[in-house]
Amino acid sequence: MSDERPETPRPEKPLLPELRASDADRERVVDRLRDAVAEGRLDMEEFEERLDAAYRSRTYAELEPLTRDLPAPGATAPIAAAPVGLTKAGAPAGSEAAWPARIVGGGGSAGGPAMAVAVMSGFQRKGNWTVPARLHAVAFWGGGEIDLREANFAQREVVINCVAIMGGIQIIVPPGIEVDVRGIGVMGGFDQRDSPGPVEPGAPRVVVTGLAFWGGVEVKVKPPKQRAVSKQKPRKEL
Repeated sequence: MSDERPETPRPEKPLLPELRASDADRERVVDRLRDAVAEGRLDMEEFEERLDAAYRSRTYAELEPLTRDLPAPGATAPIAAAPVGLTKAGAPAGSEAAWPARIVGGGGSAGGPAMAVAVMSGFQRKGNWTVPARLHAVAFWGGGEIDLREANFAQREVVINCVAIMGGIQIIVPPGIEVDVRGIGVMGGFDQRDSPGPVEPGAPRVVVTGLAFWGGVEVKVKPPKQRAVSKQKPRKEL
């Protein structure tokens, strides 16, 4: 009898993230995204963003995050599902674990520009930026947007002083932070229509003050986006 033993099959090597993805790879990701919408795991806005990203992806590294938070096909997700909307540090955006890292310290006007002005124009403060201890925002015949969902904070409490004259300023905050609106409206309005919900431990406090004259200042609550994806039409098949 021969002493030779059958050769043990070698495990398949994982796909390297830098390898180029094929059309079939992109379609498999799109199919999983469609299933996630049907199961109620993604809303239409999230689906459209990930769909655009899938068709634009060139490598496995770009495709993998699009389904990272979705269970494998045919699997049942655990009751305590993993949170969606990770920050760059890897912690859920707006979670108790994330807030201490987002309060970077410093006093006065530390942490970025202390003025945001729009005169017959507009301004934006959004994305990964640092809210100073006191920020003055002015909109005269113009509009401004101050988005705090991905921002860091110079202090545990920051003050945003808004002056809107025949213009408007919108402040977007994530759920879980404390918001104190103290502004005055004269033939205008200071509105906080949404509730941030229960204040999370360690979350910053945002005080909104100022004056709206023939204009408006509005505070809106929106959850952080999981990923910012630019809108682009899917590639057409030749």
